[in-house]
Amino acid sequence: MWDRLAASDPGLLRLIAGLRTVAAIALTLMLLASLRFPVPQLVAGAMAAMAATFAVRETDRAKQAVTVALSLPVALASVSLGAVLNRWPLVSDISFLLIIFAAVYGRRFGERATGLGLIGFQVYFLSLFVRATPSMLPSLYIVITVAVGCSAFARFVLMPQTEAGTLDRLRQAFRARLGQLLGTLIELLDAGPDDVDKVVDDLRTATARLHETALMIQGRLERGTSDDATARLVQRRIADAEIAAERLGLMLLTARSAERTDTLTLHLPGAPVPPGRMLPVRDPATATMRRDLEALRLLVLRPVGETSGTALAQVRNRLLGYREEDNLPEASPAVQDVFRGIGEAARAVLGLRTALDGPQDESDDTPATSRSREELDAEDAAIEISEEPDAEKPEETGLRRPTTRAAIQVAVGASLAIVGGELLSHQRWYWAVLTCWIVFINTTSTGEILVKGGRRLLGTVLGVVAGIGLAGAVGHHTWTAFALVLVCVFAMFYTAPLSYTLMSFFVTAALGLLYTLLNTYSMSVLVLRVEETALGAACGVITAAVVLPVRTDRRTNELLVEVLDKLAGLTQAAVDQLSGRPHTDLVDQARELDQALADLHAATKPLTHPVTPLRSRRDTARYVVALLETCAYHGRALAATAELLPSNPTIAADPRLRGVCSRIVHNIEAIADHVRDPHSSAELETGPSIASMLEPGTLATPRWGRVTDRVLRHLQRLDEAVSGLARPLGVPVKVEAAKK
Repeated sequence: MWDRLAASDPGLLRLIAGLRTVAAIALTLMLLASLRFPVPQLVAGAMAAMAATFAVRETDRAKQAVTVALSLPVALASVSLGAVLNRWPLVSDISFLLIIFAAVYGRRFGERATGLGLIGFQVYFLSLFVRATPSMLPSLYIVITVAVGCSAFARFVLMPQTEAGTLDRLRQAFRARLGQLLGTLIELLDAGPDDVDKVVDDLRTATARLHETALMIQGRLERGTSDDATARLVQRRIADAEIAAERLGLMLLTARSAERTDTLTLHLPGAPVPPGRMLPVRDPATATMRRDLEALRLLVLRPVGETSGTALAQVRNRLLGYREEDNLPEASPAVQDVFRGIGEAARAVLGLRTALDGPQDESDDTPATSRSREELDAEDAAIEISEEPDAEKPEETGLRRPTTRAAIQVAVGASLAIVGGELLSHQRWYWAVLTCWIVFINTTSTGEILVKGGRRLLGTVLGVVAGIGLAGAVGHHTWTAFALVLVCVFAMFYTAPLSYTLMSFFVTAALGLLYTLLNTYSMSVLVLRVEETALGAACGVITAAVVLPVRTDRRTNELLVEVLDKLAGLTQAAVDQLSGRPHTDLVDQARELDQALADLHAATKPLTHPVTPLRSRRDTARYVVALLETCAYHGRALAATAELLPSNPTIAADPRLRGVCSRIVHNIEAIADHVRDPHSSAELETGPSIASMLEPGTLATPRWGRVTDRVLRHLQRLDEAVSGLARPLGVPVKVEAAKK
């Protein structure tokens, strides 16, 4: 059960965020209730505690403490401004717009400015919600001070969160998700013809989740480890395990297929497996394969304290023995490839355990296991820390700066929301402003804002229905209502990264309970909430489309070019190293490619949304992203193989590889040029297969003679995937090369 929880919530980040916020609110309510504050002040305290908790996003505890300390004067100034200016609506509205502009513009100054701007906005909104007046300020000062103090107590005492602890939980999540992926492979081995589509879909999901966790670990390594060498060691071992698991999945798909499986099978969501291709594995070694997959899963999931023992060592030794050609069982070539994949995955798991848990018991090692350990030790010793600073992108200025553009857009949209909201209600117009504000958070294009506004509206409508039922059930039971509010707050934070619709649902359900506590609940109030939400979303979309718009196509094209540039750089660097040129840092380049691809995937969500009316465009976007994920997988695999060369004496560079990737890199650059400028004259080159471009010969080390074969397979698949991008992106193919 713990593994399932760790896998569903990597790092327990959502669980801790929800519990911490609930704890801060509960402490605030208990203290204020003990001081005999009235219910409206309790509501204000709960809202202030929630804002003070979720607004602080920094990861360093010292920086968090400074931001929390600064949040108190910011909150007191904001509530004072709101209470004093409430009597002059026009001045109050202008002040609110200035706060909104400053809060969004301040994002350019980092996480602290972002958090303080968010607190200033939320507390001003709080003053409008509770209809603060100057006479209420003394009590509101006490309420907000208590709320900020309780938030700090929950953050630093009740639920402290360190980078090292978060990274350790992310490692557990990676293991759990790796175990789930291996469990899915066992299901794939046993799946009947009617179940293959579902299992392959589960395999895609498990692979994507493992990759997501690897990216999360990558983002926290520098702050969560003791030194750079340890960070790079963990980074390499995580990458090795991820690639080995993905490769094993492809090998098993190939073993079940009538022909070699296209890599796209793992990366195109919802794509059905072609009928007649996926056949049961009919081989005498199938039972052994199932046993070894289960044993590999056991090695991954077994707790650290239970990894010793002769039986487990024998299992590990048997799996690592498959890396030796002589130990492979008698079977078809495709099935033997699966056993090789199991051996490579076992080696990756051994390296992962050594990196995360320290030295392992070596008393029962076989010669094959000892060789694997020697290879891992040599790789660890060869890790070098690059001292070269990262190249900084040129900073945009003026209206091209994202924060400036977003601040202007939000201010204009909020102005429209104020005008429209006043027409709907003179008392609760601020709900439209809040929605307009929220749809701009973490969005960069008009399409993203449209999708987010629609999800918020849907969640609000469903939340109104739930709020009606909860308000009727609670009646005038104050503490029951507060308890349900805490449940809704926890659910809101726990579901926020998963579904914006669910988050909006719980927000609106909690709102119905708050209105009940304030004795202002009515059916018309909740209906007005829906109307104001729709108005705010519409204002946000209209503003994003008219004022300094960033079209979804433009945004996705910029990110697509970035992905292609990083893919070309990684491919060239990996093949250069595989052909004998000096060692470079490939792991970081691979992760930069993965992060750029993740950004592109997020930006294309408006294009791939299920309700989009442009079906062909949706299918094209999905196909392009899937092809790029396939390219990234092969790029990671090339980088991982190349990283073995400097330290592993059993692998030799192959100079014949030096000239085989020029066409691939040229084609990637041609596609990038065409995306930048549709009128570009760049064309794709075609020609013979990658494997046929090598002259006959063998590697210097016979035992690893399959290394070049593996590299060639990755290059061939990469070449095919890059060529596949030409049609959906409209890149012309050079006719002369095609004829040859």
